[in-house]
Amino acid sequence: MSEFAQSLSEPGTIASILAAIAMFATITSVMLPALKGDKLETRLKQVTTQREKLRRANREALEKKGLKRDDSGTISQITGKLNLQKMLEDPNIKAKLVQAGLRGPRPLSIFYFCRFALPFLGALGVFLYIFLVNDMGLSPQMKIGSVIFGAAAGFYAPNLYISNLASKRQQSIMRAFPDALDMLLICVESGMSIELGFAKVGAEVGPASPELAEEFQLTTAELAYLQERRVAYENLAKRTGHEGVKSVCMALMQAERYGTPLGDALRVMAKENRDMRMAEAEKKAAALPAKLTVPMILFFLPVLFLVVLGPAYIKFKEMN
Repeated sequence: MSEFAQSLSEPGTIASILAAIAMFATITSVMLPALKGDKLETRLKQVTTQREKLRRANREALEKKGLKRDDSGTISQITGKLNLQKMLEDPNIKAKLVQAGLRGPRPLSIFYFCRFALPFLGALGVFLYIFLVNDMGLSPQMKIGSVIFGAAAGFYAPNLYISNLASKRQQSIMRAFPDALDMLLICVESGMSIELGFAKVGAEVGPASPELAEEFQLTTAELAYLQERRVAYENLAKRTGHEGVKSVCMALMQAERYGTPLGDALRVMAKENRDMRMAEAEKKAAALPAKLTVPMILFFLPVLFLVVLGPAYIKFKEMN
C-alpha cells in the first residue's frame, strides 16, 4: 500500500494522470455536441410525425364514415342515362344536401331520381284512391285537380324532406356549439394547435351532438390536407349554414391572417353564441302562449264549460 501511495506521488505518475484527464476532457468537449443532438430538429420531427398520424387517422375516419361515396348504383345509372340532373337542375340542392349531412354524388343522384319518380307515384296514388276507392263526391274538375296536386306534392316532397333534415341537424349543432367553443378555448389556451383542438373537442362533444363532432372532425382533416386554412373554415361555415358558426369562422380567419390571439377571438365568439342560444330560447318561450291558444280552445275550454255548467244543467233538469 505504501508502495502504491509512493508511486502516486512520483512526478511521472502525476504527469500521466493529468495528461489522461486532459485527453478525456478534450474528447468529451469534442464529442458532446454530436451526442447532444439538435433539440429543435427533434421537436420538428416529432411535430411532423404527429401531423402524419393525425392525417392517417382522419383519412381512416373519413373512409369509415363513407364520405367518399361511389356513384355506381342502379339509381345513379338511371339518373345518368336520363340526364335528370340537367333536366331537373336545382342550383341550391348541393348546399342543402351538405347542410343535411348527405355528402358525395350518390345522395344527389337519389334526390334527382326521387324528384323524377315521386310526381308519377303521387299522381297515381291520388288517381287510384279517388277513382277506385272513394271519390268523396268530387266533381270531375276537382278530381283532375287532386291528381295534379298529388303530382306537385311528389315533386316538392324531396326538397321539403332535405330542408327539414338540414334544419334539425342545424339545431343539434347549435345546441352544443357554445359549449364546444368553450372547450376549444381551453384547448387553445393550454397550448394546443387549432387542429388538435378541433380533434379533441370533436371527440368530447360527440355524445351531446354527433353532427357537431362530425363537422369538427371534417374541419380537422381539411386543416391537415388543404393548403389554405381559410378554405377549411369557409367549408365549415357552408356546411352548417348558421350565422353563429359563420361569425366564428370569420374570426378564426382574421386571427390566422392578422396574427391576433385565437383565445381572445374564441372567448368573444363563445359569449356571443351563448347569448344567441339564450335569445333563441327566450323567443320560443315568448311564442308559447300563442301556440297554446288553439289547443286550449279545443281541449281546455269545453271541459271547463262542462264543469261549470254541468251542475246547473243537472239542477235545471231536476226542477223540471
